Amino acid sequence: MKRIPRSHPLHNFCAIVASAIFVAAQTCLAFDPNEWRNTQTLDIPAAGLVHVNLPATTLDAAQPGFEDLRIVDSKGDQIPYLIERLLPDAESMIRPAEFRSAIENGATHLNLKTGTRAPIVGVSLETPATRFMKAIDVEGSHDGTTWTKLAGGDSLFQLRNGATKLRVSLPEGAWEFLRVTIDDLGSPPAHFTGAQLHKARTTAPAEAVPITIKTRDESPGTTRLALDLGATNLTLGSLRIESNEPVFTRAVTLAVPEVGDDGIRERNIADAVIYRVNVNGKNEAHLEIPLESQIHTRELFVLIRNEDSPPLSIDTVRADRRLVRLTFFANQPGSYSLLSGNTQCAAPRYDLSALSGKLRNATATDVVPSALVSNPNYRPPEALAALTLTGAQLDVAKWKFRKLLPLTQSSVQQVELDPELLACSQPDQRDIRVVRGEYQLPFLFERTSLSRPISLNAAAANDPKKPAFSRWSLKLPQPGLPMTRLVCASSSPLFHRQMRLWEEVTDERGDKFASELGRATWDQTPNSPKRDLVIELNARPKSDTLFLETDNGDNPAIELRGFRSYYPVTRVVFKATPDPAQPVWLYYDNLDATAPRYDLTLVAGELLKAERTSVTAATQENLSSKASFVGQTLTGSTRYIFWGALALVVIVLLAIMSRFLPKAVCGDCRNVASRHSCLWPTKHAKRREKFQIEDPRNAFHHFLCRLPFVCFVCFVG
Repeated sequence: MKRIPRSHPLHNFCAIVASAIFVAAQTCLAFDPNEWRNTQTLDIPAAGLVHVNLPATTLDAAQPGFEDLRIVDSKGDQIPYLIERLLPDAESMIRPAEFRSAIENGATHLNLKTGTRAPIVGVSLETPATRFMKAIDVEGSHDGTTWTKLAGGDSLFQLRNGATKLRVSLPEGAWEFLRVTIDDLGSPPAHFTGAQLHKARTTAPAEAVPITIKTRDESPGTTRLALDLGATNLTLGSLRIESNEPVFTRAVTLAVPEVGDDGIRERNIADAVIYRVNVNGKNEAHLEIPLESQIHTRELFVLIRNEDSPPLSIDTVRADRRLVRLTFFANQPGSYSLLSGNTQCAAPRYDLSALSGKLRNATATDVVPSALVSNPNYRPPEALAALTLTGAQLDVAKWKFRKLLPLTQSSVQQVELDPELLACSQPDQRDIRVVRGEYQLPFLFERTSLSRPISLNAAAANDPKKPAFSRWSLKLPQPGLPMTRLVCASSSPLFHRQMRLWEEVTDERGDKFASELGRATWDQTPNSPKRDLVIELNARPKSDTLFLETDNGDNPAIELRGFRSYYPVTRVVFKATPDPAQPVWLYYDNLDATAPRYDLTLVAGELLKAERTSVTAATQENLSSKASFVGQTLTGSTRYIFWGALALVVIVLLAIMSRFLPKAVCGDCRNVASRHSCLWPTKHAKRREKFQIEDPRNAFHHFLCRLPFVCFVCFVG
């Protein structure tokens, strides 16, 4: 530890701080250290101020705001501390006091009067031009006469694909004047309208983060990387994507999983453009994405927009994190404990916040904590995260299908919903339940940015009445597939087509009509890279057969191949343990079900932090009988045919029954020849009054004879 001389002014300040901390320590409320899950040892060599840079393992075990961190001395007393997030100052920019532009001798000359004595580290130019590449030199001066070269041979460019560089970095220094020279010999001049000066800012220490690429998924036009940061609650300064591609430009989006009202969704936290281009014979690369934000999960998603270009080759992904530091005063040397891992406690309130600015600059001893270990005397508080949650009882009689979930580990489980299940369930999946025995298991939906492909069987289905049209019939695995995109390729070298996707739907009356699902314009030329057709669907298909057609006009028909559809990936996340006696089932397909509401959001943070075990659902089991649902499953003209046939069968049965009833029922209708004369009500009115019931078996006969307009008994008798 560096000792401060007694004559130094800082010595008195440290003494005051030590006294304040000692008094605060004596007034801290009593607490139970055994309610903290983890502990680390701090070996303090001498009394005085101590700095502790928290390792990633400590940040991962703590709450997102580090409210649960505690320092305890050898007596078990709580020691007040100050927590600091070591972040760089926000970059500030100022406009120069004067900006003059002139074009002469094949160059654009910009003269800037800075109007500041603050150190400058860069200059950014402003222009309405959208496509240019220029070489640039920058000089600085204190008097406007003597110039010092600050940057030479640098590049400025703005390309159509989004790659932009309008900033030139300079060695840190204060300059009253700047002169910028832009070479226009190779291209027309670009009009520059202004500039901004970047003032120097304080830097902050950073530490490399070991990153693992967990998964890489390819969707049409997009590459999705799922990165494992190794810990939660890290404040990332920047992310760098390494690629050996010589020339490329890609738009990149960074996203994190976040819990919302409808489950887990991905929230975008940063957008950038990475590139490696050759400008005037010089390679320019920008592969770093600035962040300066805290990531509360250990998973980070990188979405790379490839558009019509092939997927980018990625070697590795690197990142650095900003440090988090604890400062406290040790009354004596010895062993102290750093506690973490209490999800139920609130942030402590110490009387050190007023001294935070002075404590940052005070001399202190740097101490490295030991490895994180479990507290042997840990007594968990009543936390929902420590329990296997169970929902309400569920009557599964109204559910039509279920699938077994074969669990193998006691952990947080993750089930990806397959196309068969998605097609049978409701569009918003409100009818999905996770059930063990008679009770529900609470779960969260995770709606990702992933898409899975399904290959489609295609066949020509041209209409003879429309010879100029080409039509293809696409067979889906089953009706109601929740596809959002159709993709196919063509080997034809040159064409321009309007492509239309539709299906044939039957309404309630049994009439069929064409329902459009999407359309797109498709161009292809011999000199351009081949581009797949992508049609975004505006509705969910109802049938299992789709039609893709186009009007060829007077052109030859195009050839299509590689038909495939894409559906969005939805997962179910829940916590359960294996139990052969009571397996876990996934129930779905109930028209009357409403969206479930669980208290699982109280521990959603724990689910996001935990490692998940992927579970694949077993084959589908049909729980409904065909008879009970025959009337519900018939639609269109089939429904009317069914009910018509049923009515005909009833009439025939009634006729057969009447054959077995006595014929002598009417007073005047006793022979075959006279039976047909009583069909008219005017002639039969008196005969019905003479009707006599000869025995109880004729009661039904008596009822039929009272039908209006016709004597049914005489008619069929």
